[in-house]
Amino acid sequence: MSEREGRSAAAEAGRRGVGVRSDCWVRYIPASDGTIDVDLKSKVEPMYGESIRRLVHDALAALQVEHGRIEIEDAGALPFVLMARIEAAVRRARGALHAADHPSDLPPMETHACYPTTRDRFRRSRLYMPGNEPKFMLNAGLHKPDGVILDLEDSVALSAKDEARLLVRNALRSVDFRGAERMVRINQGDRGLEDLEYVIPHNVHVVLIPKVEDPEHVRRVEQRIRDILARESIDRDVYLMPIVESALGAIRAYEIATASDNICALTIGLEDYTADIGAQRTAEGRESFWARSQVVNAARAAGVQPIDTVFSDVSDMEGLRAAVLEAKSLGFDGKGCIHPRQIRVIHEAFAPDPTELEKARRIVQAFEEAQARGLAAVSLGSKMIDPPVVKRAQRIVALAEAVADEVPPT
Repeated sequence: MSEREGRSAAAEAGRRGVGVRSDCWVRYIPASDGTIDVDLKSKVEPMYGESIRRLVHDALAALQVEHGRIEIEDAGALPFVLMARIEAAVRRARGALHAADHPSDLPPMETHACYPTTRDRFRRSRLYMPGNEPKFMLNAGLHKPDGVILDLEDSVALSAKDEARLLVRNALRSVDFRGAERMVRINQGDRGLEDLEYVIPHNVHVVLIPKVEDPEHVRRVEQRIRDILARESIDRDVYLMPIVESALGAIRAYEIATASDNICALTIGLEDYTADIGAQRTAEGRESFWARSQVVNAARAAGVQPIDTVFSDVSDMEGLRAAVLEAKSLGFDGKGCIHPRQIRVIHEAFAPDPTELEKARRIVQAFEEAQARGLAAVSLGSKMIDPPVVKRAQRIVALAEAVADEVPPT
């Protein structure tokens, strides 16, 4: 009997019941001697039963489990999900949930999970997904969001945060998000710093920091990320997106937006903000106009992207379109979404209108002609064009081309 197994008690993890799919439920019952007994009930038993059993034994061996019984109810979970649920149950049984206790047999880092991002890429849409529900992760990339957010904060119950970390870690290594920027929203405070241990080594692109009120909060997250990257000998950037969600955060928006050179965007969360100022959130948004303007101005002054909040009514497409057009008119570059059906509307509404696009194309053409002739100054008719205007015009043209290239899934 190992010391670990001697301290263990039965524990479970995962999800089961009506409506559960692409997931599993696991109970681990430790024992002091004997072999590993696997009791598997799976919807795909005829085709994949033996493969699942081999995976279970491999996962337990990586976790140094030599004795005991493991019960699994499988509703079509992929290997990365099974491995996360097994690991969570074993860790809970041992009372050992610290990130440093990683198993040696993580899911392989798939080739399709290893693509880069850039600081100034389009972030029109970012799709939130609960970090403890794999069914939402598997096909997220098919809907072509600019970014996917694997959420460890508000959408995950306190009792499930430990296993959500493992599931998100494994998803980052395994799921094909089809080029979408791979984001993780961490928790607040020390729990959020611990979250970083699970996600930073596994090719996350952007970390969303919730409820930021002090630039020091951003710097603490940045330093922990640097420490992890150095420890793991990883040479790449991880970008940050602080979320303003309170009156104090809105007042300090510029300080927050300039807290780190790795900040790529600043965004706002209006549910918590309106609660903090004691106002009811309305469709018109008068109660949040000042805070949203603060975020836009702070982001622009800091040279990062301003990103608007989510639109919570997933059935109101016209309301969503109006909200995106309003956000665009205020200066926002993107908007959060909580359902895939919102993505196409967001992309279309952020697209430049014909007049705006035609003007941008003429500016870009004038710039290219000036470049070809070796001229430092760019003019359109009798007007001189400043470099920031050229840069904005180039971005408008690129945005129009991106929208034209998008084909919605059938």
